[in-house]
Amino acid sequence: MTAVDERGMAHYLDMFEPPEGVKAELLRGVIVMMASPDLVHNLIVLHTQRQIPMDRWYPIQTQDVDIVGEESVPIPDLVVAAPDVLPASGHLLPSALVTAVVEVVSKSSVHQDYVVKRSIYAAGRIPAYLILDPIMAQCVLLTKPAGEGEDANYLSQEIIKFGDPIRLENLGIELDTSEFGTFPDVRPHRYP
Repeated sequence: MTAVDERGMAHYLDMFEPPEGVKAELLRGVIVMMASPDLVHNLIVLHTQRQIPMDRWYPIQTQDVDIVGEESVPIPDLVVAAPDVLPASGHLLPSALVTAVVEVVSKSSVHQDYVVKRSIYAAGRIPAYLILDPIMAQCVLLTKPAGEGEDANYLSQEIIKFGDPIRLENLGIELDTSEFGTFPDVRPHRYP
């Protein structure tokens, strides 16, 4: 068996083949695996993606994001970037090219989405991080990233209930959340 240090984890993840239906991402040197998402999750991603005008933005699913200075390769539910800044090809999209990321909370991803990824995306200076939470029927819009490493955070936080519109200033759009579903019979959590 070969030992793999934190610097080699990203390379190891490139060679790793998770089982079918499982997503694996590197978050602060830890490989986190998630089962296939629930239909509620997928429909929220679909409703969100369809509201982003493709003449100005590309909402991309399952795109690995490279966070400079981090031992992390997150795979947001949606990455939003301007078409003219995207490279012709590639596995990793540098966070400097990303305008926004969207994560839909699942029953098992609450801590990662609200805490771990919040810090990772802020460290990558991604201007907007939108958390869509079908457990709490709320959206959390985070903007103004600041800080470094695990101390990075977003300085601005806005909480919007499902059903109310969200103004995404940096994309120049208003997101309709009235079609967002929720998970039935799931215990509430304490985040954000």
